[in-house]
Amino acid sequence: MEITVAIDCMGGDHGPHVTVPSAIEYLSRDPEATIILVGIPDAIKAELEAKNFTSLTRIRIHPASEVVGMDESPALALRNKKDSSMRVAVNLVKTGEAQACISAGNTGALLATSRFVLKTIPGIDRPALAVILPTITGHTYMLDLGANVNCTAEHLLQFGVMGASLVSSVENKAAPSIGLLNIGEEEIKGNDVVKQAADLLRNSGLNFYGNVEGDDIYKGTTDVVVCDGFVGNVTLKTSEGLAQMLATYLREEFKRNLLTKVAGAFAMPIINAFKQRVDHRRYNGASFLGLRGIVIKSHGSADTMAFGAAIARAADEVRGGMLRHISERVSELSKSS
Repeated sequence: MEITVAIDCMGGDHGPHVTVPSAIEYLSRDPEATIILVGIPDAIKAELEAKNFTSLTRIRIHPASEVVGMDESPALALRNKKDSSMRVAVNLVKTGEAQACISAGNTGALLATSRFVLKTIPGIDRPALAVILPTITGHTYMLDLGANVNCTAEHLLQFGVMGASLVSSVENKAAPSIGLLNIGEEEIKGNDVVKQAADLLRNSGLNFYGNVEGDDIYKGTTDVVVCDGFVGNVTLKTSEGLAQMLATYLREEFKRNLLTKVAGAFAMPIINAFKQRVDHRRYNGASFLGLRGIVIKSHGSADTMAFGAAIARAADEVRGGMLRHISERVSELSKSS
């Protein structure tokens, strides 16, 4: 299936130095993809020349004269920078010139811009940010990760619908399991919103597993974990901090003395395999679900490998028909309610 992806080349900590090489590398792996590089033409051309990439058969440059800063106000960016690389990339999805867009830029500005330009799918009140996380059994999808701090039970139900649709589309699972993140597995646990959401999910026709706790995320108990954006963001940042701490401890222990350095040398193949298995770059790319278009948010500090993973995630969602899956599930839910 041929697809076209728009890339905000100017967003993120590294801009074209990462986004352009990632696009070139991805094209070498996906012969059916075409990429539109959005941004300041001179900066993009300089990177293409640096990589000795002269063929513009499946890659083209779309000019944009402005750049949204990483610390810029989302409201001001939306109002004042209508020709930013971010806004232009999202517009290309709106007009149908591209089927998805990726940006490593300002998260708040990307959400505000995408919601304003693309609007939400009928039946979805708010878009949610979904990420993929490694687990003991493989991986799981979790949402919301920060787009919605305050949620109603109905919002959490919609997150479950969108999460299930995402898994169905990219992994071809007919009935992905849904878990609701809570402080206990029992139905009596949690605040009123979570209890009401559990009732809605239980009667939704989705494959609702029930309440799950924090340790269930990395056990891979369910295919999808649903929570509000406040809880989800804290959970994600805590996990990232723990991973960094363990990596630091491991390096310190192997460098403690000559004996541990020798042991570290012998253990290097195992350490490298472990690092590859949990490498966060392989899971880069968060999906803004619920919009009338596919928008992927890359981590701002992503390197070439990580940004390439975000491009691949966008392509998977397009090819899997994710928007159609969400629309159909939301329609089925509205008919049954």
